[in-house]
Order: sequence, then C-alpha cells, then structure tokens
Amino acid sequence: MIIEKNSNSIFETEIIVRPDDIDMNNHVHNSKYLDYIQTARFIQMRDNYKVPMEEYVSKGLNWFASAVHLEYKRELKFGDIALVKTQVGDWSGAQVTINVWVYNKATNKVCVEGKILYTLVSLTSSRPVRIPDDIIRRHRI
Repeated sequence: MIIEKNSNSIFETEIIVRPDDIDMNNHVHNSKYLDYIQTARFIQMRDNYKVPMEEYVSKGLNWFASAVHLEYKRELKFGDIALVKTQVGDWSGAQVTINVWVYNKATNKVCVEGKILYTLVSLTSSRPVRIPDDIIRRHRI
C-alpha cells in the first residue's frame, strides 16, 4: 500500500504484545492490530494533539471508524514491542483519513500499514457532523 506523503506530523506510541494478543499461530491476531491503533490514537489525541476524546464527548461528538484498510506484512510475537505510528491524512466534511503503521520496535520493520477513515458523529442524532475548523487547526501540527 502506498501512503501519500504529507506534511502532518507522525506520532508514535509503544505497546507491549501481551499473551492474550497471541493466536493459535503463535503471533498477534489480526484483530489486535486495530486495538493497538485505537489505543495509540487515544493517547496521541490526548498527548500530542491536546484534543482528548473526553473533549469530543463533552461536546456531544464521537469518532466512528467508517472504513479500515490494513495490510499485514510481518508478524509480531509475545513480548515484542509494537511501535504504532499514525498521521492525519485528508479532511473532508465529517471525515478524516488516518495513515497508520505498526512496526516491530526491535527490527524497525513494518508489520502492518494502512488507512482508517473516521467519521465525526453527533451522539444525540447519530448523524455525521462537519468537523469544526478549530479541530482541524489543532491537528495540523
């Protein structure tokens, strides 16, 4: 998968592979990578962008994953450290694309890469909401 180059910052979060992340093939189950990415996004939104999820919820908003495309390149195993990198891609109306990479920290090789399309939704109406300009500005770092 080719991820377009852009000037937005790439932030990274370390996650240790736990025993319950491992499947019968003795490596991280594919579904766990989404957990790693979601955990990293929560941390990065709070620490790097200074827009924690609690701020969205207090405004009656939340992010929904609308589309996920991940390509699995290499395995992670129990005890490895996943280095999850994310980058804001394109903004469009109520949606934003997030570029994602999961590396094995020890080898610095990509294990998973892809994109996730998130939609900002009103918690009251359950309908998409245009992303406010101030939120876009706060994410352009």
